[in-house]
Amino acid sequence: MPQIDSQKKRVKTNNKAHKLIVSRKSATKTAIKKVLAAVEANDKEAAVAAYNVCSSKLDQAVAKGVFHKNYASRQKSRLQTAINNMNK
Repeated sequence: MPQIDSQKKRVKTNNKAHKLIVSRKSATKTAIKKVLAAVEANDKEAAVAAYNVCSSKLDQAVAKGVFHKNYASRQKSRLQTAINNMNK
C-alpha cells in the first residue's frame, strides 16, 4: 500500500481509468457480438444497423486509446465482409 500522498492519488486515478477502459472495451465487444448474431440469424437490416453502431463504438474506442487503429479497422472489415456474404 502506498505511503506517499501522490502515490495514493495515483492508485485512485489508475483504478478509475481502468474501469473506464474495461467498460468501453466490453461495450465494443458486445456490439461486435450483436453484429455477428444478426449475421447468424440472416437478418441483413439488423446486421447493418448493428454494424453502424459497432463501427461508431470502435472509432470512439480508438480515439480514447482503448484499441489500436489496426484492430478497429480489421474488425470493421471482417464484419462488413460477413454482412456482404450473407445471402451468397
